Amino acid sequence: MSRNRVSRRSFLQTSLLAGSAGGAALFGPWQHNRVYAAASDKPIRIGLTHDASGQFANSGQAEKRGTEMAVAEFNEAGGLLGRKIETVWMDTETNPQTGTRVAERMITRENVHFLVGAIQSGTANAISQVAQKYGCIYFNTNSSSPTESGKNCHRVKFVWDGNGENFSKAAARNAINSFGKNWFLIYNDYVWGQNTNAATKAVATEYGATVMEEVPIPVGTRDWSSVLLRIQQANPDVVAAAVGGDDFKVMRQQVRDMKLDRKPAWINNQQDWPDVYGLGTDAAFGVFGTTWYHYLDLPGVADFVKRYKERYPTTRIDVPGNVTYNGYVAMRELLRVVQEVGSTDNIKVIKALEGRVMKAADRMQHHDAVIDADSHQVQQTIYLAQGNPKPRDDSDYFEILSSSDPESIRSAAGKECKLESYADTPNYDQG
Repeated sequence: MSRNRVSRRSFLQTSLLAGSAGGAALFGPWQHNRVYAAASDKPIRIGLTHDASGQFANSGQAEKRGTEMAVAEFNEAGGLLGRKIETVWMDTETNPQTGTRVAERMITRENVHFLVGAIQSGTANAISQVAQKYGCIYFNTNSSSPTESGKNCHRVKFVWDGNGENFSKAAARNAINSFGKNWFLIYNDYVWGQNTNAATKAVATEYGATVMEEVPIPVGTRDWSSVLLRIQQANPDVVAAAVGGDDFKVMRQQVRDMKLDRKPAWINNQQDWPDVYGLGTDAAFGVFGTTWYHYLDLPGVADFVKRYKERYPTTRIDVPGNVTYNGYVAMRELLRVVQEVGSTDNIKVIKALEGRVMKAADRMQHHDAVIDADSHQVQQTIYLAQGNPKPRDDSDYFEILSSSDPESIRSAAGKECKLESYADTPNYDQG
């Protein structure tokens, strides 16, 4: 297999000639995609695929702050492999089609070494397909559909959030024992909501729940009255909601207006911090999952919050939440691994990531985490929380109820994962 070095100029000239002569696309899924630096001070470029518009705009910008914070701290400590790290950001608009275009441009025109980001699972899946085509390592920082590390897994993709099945397993048994067996399910009608709802249903029925109804909710729903009336009439013990982003904000307010926030009990599969912050300490209702909280009594948490506040003194979300946390620890681990292997070669970095154990104290969680070698999902601590009845300040929305170790809530979705072989993954190193 050839590893001949080519300059960027000759690479582009050859590609342009081939395109004009034969009508072929300028860029394609070659086995080798290399652009070599002319000098050792060439920056290492990371493509950030964070939303700034669409349903998950707030979360996209929250994770962007986390990834950029990790990059800034590395640069302040001397960079990576003795080189400066640069970021290139493009808005993926909570849209899979846009995600595809952004990933193509990042790789073929911006010459990024790695891709990091995405909230919506459909967008993450689209980005990962492009990344696999070229061999570019992609860190999916915050998408939580079980399919991301299941049937839509890829050798180049690593999934950093807990998935819907992890959260369902952490919450379901407790909810059945505490509130009752009659469940009403509602979910956003796209890949994350559909697959999270399926996981919730499977887990709940395994533990003895009876599902009364399942209602898909179109993305962008602003009038919830018909759905909430159905819930009121059905009178379930538990409503399990897989609803996110702006839809969840609207739903929450209308649930409270109809005085349904205390009974029935609500299980909100995962509560992302940007979806609740700014609405007041009584905005969180029901029981929900998260991967991190800024008042966890653990080493490093207070210092991380302090550094965030110093770096982002004027942002609307003035304390970091789970989304920012996921962006930060994912980016930090990628940079650490590149430093350890001494290379940006994709196969070397992938092999170093697979099976990697990350200590609880370093990750500011209660249990060690591991990157599953067979699915590339980070198996990590999942916390159950509820609205805090005794907040210590205006940012203390959550009361952490429990933590689950990774093995006890491990998702079965990884059994559907069929990672491409190393030989079938294009070698990718931007030099």
